[in-house]
Amino acid sequence: MVEYVVYYRVSTERQGRSGLGLEAQRAMVEQFLTPADQVIAEFTEIQSGKRDDRAELWNAINLVKKTRSKLLIPKLDRFSRKVSFISGIIDQGIELVVCEHPNVSTFFLHLLACFAEEERRQISERTRAALRAAKNRGTVLGRNAHALAEQRRSEKRIFFETIRIEFERALVEAGTYSGAARLLNEWDVKTNKGGCWHPQTVKNYTCFRNSLESK
Repeated sequence: MVEYVVYYRVSTERQGRSGLGLEAQRAMVEQFLTPADQVIAEFTEIQSGKRDDRAELWNAINLVKKTRSKLLIPKLDRFSRKVSFISGIIDQGIELVVCEHPNVSTFFLHLLACFAEEERRQISERTRAALRAAKNRGTVLGRNAHALAEQRRSEKRIFFETIRIEFERALVEAGTYSGAARLLNEWDVKTNKGGCWHPQTVKNYTCFRNSLESK
């Protein structure tokens, strides 16, 4: 029998109230656990992944130390995208288990954290590069332009929240962008423009979701 303390995290109060995001994370944990496993406790945090001062996480870690159990998280990027943060937790002797990477060693967890941190950096750099290019073309990046960009992002976020459960379920079940696109099309889930899903579309929305959750 393996004893686990489960930790979930969502970025906003809205996600916490609606269950969006949490439902997909709970589904991953349920699929991971075996009948012989025991969940000692579950902790849910409503906090940005950029912050390290997470009360529920430290409550979970203290319980793991006290019970000598393992800390179970659905996805590494739900835990953190900072290599230093993840390394610091592991260095405390905490055995970290990730549902989406059940057989990954501590060494490879460090590598995955590096990839996640690099992905976040690249998203930020691409955004800055796009803004520079627009400015060089003469586009005025003033109040109106920023307001329009924020409006479009808000509309995209609102749409994404309406399909988040199906989207994250498709990613979990398929494990690939192409497989997730196939499932979404089979389930008759339309894109924001009412079209079909393609692997690149799934990838784009995955990056968009990650940018929302990293805040």
